[in-house]
Amino acid sequence: MKKLFIIKAGTTFKNTVSNYGDFEDWVIEKLDNENLDIKIIDVQAKEALPPLEDCAGVIITGSHSMVTDEEPWSVELEKWIPSLVENEIALLGICYGHQLMAKALGGVSSYHKDGMEIGTVEIELEEKAKEDSLFNNLPKNFKAHTIHSQTALTLPKNAIRLAFNKHDSNHAFRVGKNAWGVQFHPEYSKNVMNSYIKEVSKAKVLPTEKLLKETEETPNANLILKRFGELVAKEVNND
Repeated sequence: MKKLFIIKAGTTFKNTVSNYGDFEDWVIEKLDNENLDIKIIDVQAKEALPPLEDCAGVIITGSHSMVTDEEPWSVELEKWIPSLVENEIALLGICYGHQLMAKALGGVSSYHKDGMEIGTVEIELEEKAKEDSLFNNLPKNFKAHTIHSQTALTLPKNAIRLAFNKHDSNHAFRVGKNAWGVQFHPEYSKNVMNSYIKEVSKAKVLPTEKLLKETEETPNANLILKRFGELVAKEVNND
């Protein structure tokens, strides 16, 4: 039976892990789908990428690494991404995964000229999002959690831009039928976002109190993961 593979591209802060779990835990929670056979592949621990024929879908998580550092595990993952798209395997890249997808498919990912985006922010959808299977019926404007210094500066030529905001012109895109990148974090809860703000503020000067006051739950952003899980489950059932 085909599986949904979560490609774990990194781990979060120790304090965050101890209180709330790690990237893969949040993803699984927001997928909210007991019908999926899920397997986690830790690429930083040099676990092998799965054969394409075993993949009903793939999610690439966030990471504290930088795409431009081109670490060996990241380069290997980058080379694998086009084969997923070519074979129309459902793919969702989150934050680091979004940036790596853009790079792998011919776009450009690097540091954002305005620095870090962090906190609960407003996301705005493009008109084309109304026809998209993950974004349709969502409000034109909704809240999502963000934490990133790098971004997809230029999308691949064949990409459809789906979402943006004042900070980032490429917050979500789709390539082909079912490969998506999202810069924001659909897997985060308010507690996780607060934990990130507190941890980042230990090393970087932030308007911490203001950011913490502005965090809230983001059910519309979370819904994107649930819909992706439903899409993958449908693929498994049709197999």
